[in-house]
Amino acid sequence: MSEAAAAPVVRFDRVVHAYGARRGVDGVTLDISAKSFCVLLGPSGCGKTTLLKTVNRLLDPTGGRVFVEGVDVATTDPVSLRRRIGYAIQAVGLFPHMRVSANIATVPRLLGWSPERIDKRVDELLDLVHLPPPEYRDRFPRELSGGQQQRVGLARALAGDPSILLMDEPFGAVDAIERAHLQDELRSLHQRLGKTVLFVTHDVDEALRLADMIVVMRDGRVEQSGSPLEVIARPASPFVADLVNAHDVLRLLGVLRAADAITGDTLAAALSADGQSVNANATLREALSVLAASGGDSVTVVRDAARVGSISLEDILSALRRVAIRAT
Repeated sequence: MSEAAAAPVVRFDRVVHAYGARRGVDGVTLDISAKSFCVLLGPSGCGKTTLLKTVNRLLDPTGGRVFVEGVDVATTDPVSLRRRIGYAIQAVGLFPHMRVSANIATVPRLLGWSPERIDKRVDELLDLVHLPPPEYRDRFPRELSGGQQQRVGLARALAGDPSILLMDEPFGAVDAIERAHLQDELRSLHQRLGKTVLFVTHDVDEALRLADMIVVMRDGRVEQSGSPLEVIARPASPFVADLVNAHDVLRLLGVLRAADAITGDTLAAALSADGQSVNANATLREALSVLAASGGDSVTVVRDAARVGSISLEDILSALRRVAIRAT
């Protein structure tokens, strides 16, 4: 891989942001790679939202530098910078006097797109977030549920086709069922669109469900960064272990994938297996649920409609034991 291909899309270089004498962010150095889903996780006041806002210059660092696609954001006009970075927040921030279509069209209009291109983009995005355009494009925000407003907010953040999407606890104000639906849809959109996502949350389950990289913050500093499995199986400090409840087996089942439990012994069994199946990227927690509901001895693991193996309860337990051994 070339140096250019390996360069991070977002780089924090010893970033500091002070509120008077208090440092909300205290010397953070961190690289975010292209197309990754990075979750900034930690308790309230740990600096995660402050760090996020330095990317699009809603806040400027008082020390250090932030680079977006190799360019120091301090040298970039903040208005033009924000127009090419998607931004979604918990409060949604839809303009109440504007219809859904006009809300989504805000950035494309500022970018000078033609009306025909804007109309096409609005309908594409409404379809993408599962809001049929004929039914929703002419509604006002007050006519939408909280979850529907969040979908429109996500569509608006994506409207200018940004390569980077910043999300600050976007699902915190919706009920648990709707939140789970939105998380699933966001995960699917990320896989389809390949955007680089920086997502702020204090919800550990949400972080584990969405992230391929988790950055745990405390008192303005990074306590640990790594994959969800690394954070759960090998917490870097007692603080991280307590935050993610690292000894909870269900949490571990939620980050291991069905493909992780396939062994040489179970590979051949898939060729003649019938009954229930799970995707190779499904969590072992999901696979265990399917296995229990099926009443069978194993479930088939599929990838792109092809059988790649099968897993049993013993395979799931073996995968857990292997992780436990590596963590010690």
